[in-house]
Amino acid sequence: MKTVLITGSSNGLGYLSALTLARKGYNVWATMRDINGKNKVKKEELENIASKENITITVAELDVTSDKSTNDLIDRILIEEESGLDVLVNNAGVMYVGITEAYSLKQTQEQFDTNFFGVIRTSKAFLPLLKKSSDGLIINISSLAGRLVFPYFGIYCASKFALEAYSQALKYELKPLGVDVSVIEPGPYPSGLLYSGPKEDDVTALESYGEMADVPKAMLQNFDSFYKSDISPNPQEIPDAILKVIEIQKGDRPIRQAIGIDYNTNELNSKTSPIQENLIKEALQMEHLI
Repeated sequence: MKTVLITGSSNGLGYLSALTLARKGYNVWATMRDINGKNKVKKEELENIASKENITITVAELDVTSDKSTNDLIDRILIEEESGLDVLVNNAGVMYVGITEAYSLKQTQEQFDTNFFGVIRTSKAFLPLLKKSSDGLIINISSLAGRLVFPYFGIYCASKFALEAYSQALKYELKPLGVDVSVIEPGPYPSGLLYSGPKEDDVTALESYGEMADVPKAMLQNFDSFYKSDISPNPQEIPDAILKVIEIQKGDRPIRQAIGIDYNTNELNSKTSPIQENLIKEALQMEHLI
């Protein structure tokens, strides 16, 4: 039975993924922040479902922005999991939506600390365990916004573009060590992520946009109406995609795939992939590495 660790499991896609994988027989570590505080109810929900359905879910504390929290969890896994760790799903994320100029440098750093540096933190921490697995795998939950740029999502897009680059480099570098890396790019889903970020800090910059400053709020309201409609996509598609990637044979997993309403992102991926692969081949041949 493979052991899977999922970050950001308190709600949305992470919560659904924990249940989906556990119900398929995986040993799941569903991690989240503040399990004895604001997420205590979610912790107890998952534990009660696991007990009732006789599935394996361990709910554990993890703040991906904290070295101490990450190291504490590693120590616990080393003690409790004799077989180590096979799959890391980097799902934790937050979305800042607003006037890009009006987000302060501090806010931008906070956005990156979860969406990008948080992934680096957990990947570096758990890679020693994944390298020991016979089928180590990192699945990074990105977004269409990691391949396409949407106005008023500038800070969020930047964090996801960075994640895509990091993931692609890891894929090439970890392949000889027996660890796969795959990126899933969800389209718009009712996951709770849309309203997870703060308002803009720079009031002076915000005021200079006049009535345009209200456009991001209107966009969010339009998304909200879409999510409440009969044509809203089913968020279960993302856990199903995660499961499918895990079950693909080692070495055959795709580097990236968009799921749901993709705005032609999969077409973009298919056209850029050969360019990327040829670049890598040429670069490695120059270094006499292949």
